[in-house]
Amino acid sequence: MVTSGTKSRWALILAGGDGRRLRPLTRQLVGDDRPKQFCPVLGRETLLEQTRRRVAGFAAHECVLVVVVHAHERFYAPLLADVPSRCIVIQPENRGTAPAILYSVLRLATMTPVAPVAVFPSDHYVSDDAEFIAHVEGAVQVVLARPDLVVLLGVTPDTAEVEYGWIEPGRPVTSRGLWTLYRVLNFWEKPSAALAPRLWTRGCLWNSFVMVAYPSTFITLLQRALPSLVDECLRVRLGLATSFDSVRQLYADLPSLDFSQHVLATRPPNLVVLPVTGVAWCDLGTPQRVIAIGARLGSPREGMEEDRVG
Repeated sequence: MVTSGTKSRWALILAGGDGRRLRPLTRQLVGDDRPKQFCPVLGRETLLEQTRRRVAGFAAHECVLVVVVHAHERFYAPLLADVPSRCIVIQPENRGTAPAILYSVLRLATMTPVAPVAVFPSDHYVSDDAEFIAHVEGAVQVVLARPDLVVLLGVTPDTAEVEYGWIEPGRPVTSRGLWTLYRVLNFWEKPSAALAPRLWTRGCLWNSFVMVAYPSTFITLLQRALPSLVDECLRVRLGLATSFDSVRQLYADLPSLDFSQHVLATRPPNLVVLPVTGVAWCDLGTPQRVIAIGARLGSPREGMEEDRVG
């Protein structure tokens, strides 16, 4: 249920990944090679449907953009039948999360007055949607007060996971109500098995990849880290909003670029982290994680053997 202020912010759901690592399991579930976000990995809903339901508590229906890839149309079209066409951002190809976010915020900048936007991946398990969204709301309040900041949600870990990005909070930057935010002292993308336990004991956080900022702030962040990508997009900015041929030509020459690795890991000075507590969270990137969460939930997925899914 959205609140009265939800039309003053936007949400961006990233649903353009290929889901290759989870494919051995998703192929068992649905019998084809559709990406994981279009599969009922946990329960009866697809991951994209679960994400949309979570985001519905944050932003109004007409203020949610869903980023997809053209080749996946047969999978996403039935799930997005109720979404206004202007809110479906179709990429010609998957070029990673950095181009997806840049293209989307450039599109968003042509659609709406200045308003914060929260970025949500579509392949996460969250134990308490309301509590998680409360943290996102906290990030929005910070960004409204400090428009220069990009707020990244960092989850309190419960294992020494080596496949996640880790964030070491530095000194406090600002407090807003219940929330205290911290500078990012260090950032590790997929640390070694030796390093991860040390990060855990030092109070480091998992990178949830859920972020809040103004669109212009995201563009500035990308400009600092990936100037050639931004320059190419800005060169055809008008075409991005009006012509899919322009988008196709742009994407044909783009490298694959990861927002965490190529942008967040550079520790930009306006990046801050908001710790998330009281919520169990998981990136459903591997069959083993899905099986573990399924077992916790009593899902039918718990009956699948790990050696059958790779």
